[in-house]
Amino acid sequence: MDTDKVCVLGLWHLGSVSAACLADLGYQVVGVDRDAARVQALNAGRPPLYEPGLEELLARGLTSGRLRFSADMEQGVAGARYVLMAYDTPVNEHDEIDLSEIFTVVEETAPFLENGTTLIVSSQVPVGTCERLAATVRRARSSLDFGIACVPENLRLGQAIARFMRPEFLVFGANDDVTHEHVEQLLAAIDAPKLRVDLPTAEMTKHALNAYLATAISFGNEIANLCDEVGADALKVTQALCLDSRVSPRAPLNPGLGFAGGTLARDMKALCALASENGYEASLLHAVLSVNERQNRMIAARLVQLLPARPGLTVGLLGLTYKAGTSTLRRSPGLELAATLAAEGIRVKAYDPKVEPADLQPYLDILSFCHDPYLVADASDAVVLVTDWPEFRQLDFARMRTLMRSPVLLDPQNVLDADSLAEMGFIYQAVGRGRRPQAQVASA
Repeated sequence: MDTDKVCVLGLWHLGSVSAACLADLGYQVVGVDRDAARVQALNAGRPPLYEPGLEELLARGLTSGRLRFSADMEQGVAGARYVLMAYDTPVNEHDEIDLSEIFTVVEETAPFLENGTTLIVSSQVPVGTCERLAATVRRARSSLDFGIACVPENLRLGQAIARFMRPEFLVFGANDDVTHEHVEQLLAAIDAPKLRVDLPTAEMTKHALNAYLATAISFGNEIANLCDEVGADALKVTQALCLDSRVSPRAPLNPGLGFAGGTLARDMKALCALASENGYEASLLHAVLSVNERQNRMIAARLVQLLPARPGLTVGLLGLTYKAGTSTLRRSPGLELAATLAAEGIRVKAYDPKVEPADLQPYLDILSFCHDPYLVADASDAVVLVTDWPEFRQLDFARMRTLMRSPVLLDPQNVLDADSLAEMGFIYQAVGRGRRPQAQVASA
């Protein structure tokens, strides 16, 4: 066994970042994925999605010889001291987890594991999954001496490399001291508080963290909607809350769109399912999901209320990725908004600086893609700032105003200057700024 060899299984966001970072820490890393085209692209230094700094990190690992990628499971796993499960856990359109791929891969991996291997699960999985995965390996190799650990990922799209190399903390879940020690050896170079817990506690920790963040986001949006009703400014309210030491300056309370991307909703659904399986009524978790689902519908309703009463309406969307700093469209609020508008017979145009046109092929029935933000504004009856890409704040809005057919600008991200836009003649609407939607724009 090569004590420096790490096999990373799954090569989308979590896997490609983990493989590149571990190679940068000095390990011999083989990343494995059944998608041969993805493997070929990674061996050529092309990551599967945009992540700041990832292309450069891949190049460094490939050039050093410490990093390579393969579609051959046996070649990747054989002789590895550590096998890292790094699949980005898939969810369906209802944000429900599908673990079938992970269990299939473990079954395929089991014949090639060696005595002394530590199987580390970083994929986000429901409580109890790691023990089920260990049982799967034991059924295939009853005499195999191996350890299983849960090290929950917390990478964040757009900040993944920094979050891997300089995390705020690490949770090491295992049911025996030997496995704990092996995981600590693997990540010894990372300077962060390290918490030893058992497997179900590690799995629950990730659920609880995401549930807390989701709750804060829904709380912020609920307060913002009330601020709009009574004429208060939710941004100032949030500023006051964050000055309280019991809250935090970094609490995700800013009003706007609901949480997206599938990650938070996935964990909320997992906790709700866990509660149901154990006969517990998780009223708060269900309420958080309900508020979130309503929030994006309210944004769409505000937009429709502001649109002029005339046929052939066109709306332009600035941003399609679910957040700035990534190219992923997974569970994107922009795509959800486009689908809602298209169902109302409204034409949708969109621009995003990091989306590849090929990735939009499944959505071309609900929107047309523009290669320039000003083309999004051209002859549009409204423009919506969906994704908070920094470059959108620097746009020439006076120019956009002259291009638009109607001057409606919806800013659910709350990042633009309302007063200056009003001076330009925009009908500007944010979220939680104490300004209820105005009447429809005149059709002329």
